[in-house]
Amino acid sequence: MKKRMSVEDKAEAALKAAVRKVVEEHKKTGRPLAIWENGRVMQISPYKIK
Repeated sequence: MKKRMSVEDKAEAALKAAVRKVVEEHKKTGRPLAIWENGRVMQISPYKIK
């Protein structure tokens, strides 16, 4: 029997998939990623993301 995913679980899975796709695209093009860190927007190399 399959367990049904809650709306929250579905939303989290969709968000994680979207982030993976964005990181993949940035790695292919070599563009830096914008992240929020310590109250500021930072740009980091996509190659530093695991």
